[in-house]
Amino acid sequence: MTSPTLADYVLRDGVGVPLLLLHAFPFDHRMWAPTVAHLPDGLRVLAVDLPGQGHSDLGGVAASLDAAADAVHATLRAHGEGNVVVAGLSMGGYVALALADRHPDLVHGIGMLDTKTTVDPDEVRTNRLQIARTVEDSQTLDAVMGMPAKVLGPTSHLERRSLYPTVEHWIRSQSPSGIAWAQRAMAARPDRTHVLAEFDGPVAVVVGAEDQITPVQDAKHMVAAARDATLTVVPNAGHLSAVEEPAAVAAALAALHARATRR
Repeated sequence: MTSPTLADYVLRDGVGVPLLLLHAFPFDHRMWAPTVAHLPDGLRVLAVDLPGQGHSDLGGVAASLDAAADAVHATLRAHGEGNVVVAGLSMGGYVALALADRHPDLVHGIGMLDTKTTVDPDEVRTNRLQIARTVEDSQTLDAVMGMPAKVLGPTSHLERRSLYPTVEHWIRSQSPSGIAWAQRAMAARPDRTHVLAEFDGPVAVVVGAEDQITPVQDAKHMVAAARDATLTVVPNAGHLSAVEEPAAVAAALAALHARATRR
């Protein structure tokens, strides 16, 4: 089996320990552009497209977040990167936790955005597997084209309608095989609450106040589990807080990076 080859990006040049951003499903690195625009000058910001998303391939590995984390690690090492502060939104948060679990020497700080450490309920897991089968059988993305209405919060529905075509374009750019792989990987993920409990660096938990997919109670669970965590509840944002309220998310990530790099 061959490992996935990940497309990697320098979103902002700078010095010192970089901030690595891991995107949500079913998107790619482009979702971070609004947030990066609000980050401080001089902060080096990296991103990848996770396996099967954007311009990254799947290699020959079975669907798993462990494989995604290992591919991120290999990509960073191949480019001579040492330690990072990693932040992930939704699926990106799952991969960030797997990265800290499997490669703890790499991670100096963790940002968990609109995500959770626990496994999916049975009905959610079943739905993920059904979507994987449907996109493969149909070779279309129809099964996930309803996601903008789910990931964007009520305020965005009313006041940020211009986000819809952008989010839909990001989804349409993906491949059925990549969508299926990611859904199966997320369905199979373990509970990783223990990773936050054992992590000795700073953790930033960020959640949109209007997030109905991984709501505020999931965020509070993570804060309670971690040794050194902050909680930022972003007003007027749903599950895509980094797209809906990028300035607030950028401020939380900049604070996390400062905490992690002054230790």
